[in-house]
Amino acid sequence: MMANIRIRKADGVWTVRAGGAVLAESKNALELSEGDYPAVIYFPQDDIAMAFLDESDHSSHCPHKGDASYYSIITKSQTLKNAAWSYENPNDEVSRIKGHLAFYTSDTVAVEQI
Repeated sequence: MMANIRIRKADGVWTVRAGGAVLAESKNALELSEGDYPAVIYFPQDDIAMAFLDESDHSSHCPHKGDASYYSIITKSQTLKNAAWSYENPNDEVSRIKGHLAFYTSDTVAVEQI
């Protein structure tokens, strides 16, 4: 059964900040809504400072979206393990998120609309 997943262009400009640095700023972010879960903002890889990210060997599988690869965020003071993820080859019904990354929000990582 297909999960109730909706993807739309996120309104406005979105940023990701960690360790005092802006990791991403995009007018082309996507908002993915899945059932009752909070919406997740996916940032185009072109709008992310990939130098702050280090691909990790962690992965996970979602039956609706496919296999996720994870990235750690390297800040001046710490490494935030597996703080971002991407579906490199997502399932067809969520193909719009290919080439995008999403970030776990926490005390150290802020994803916000500006």
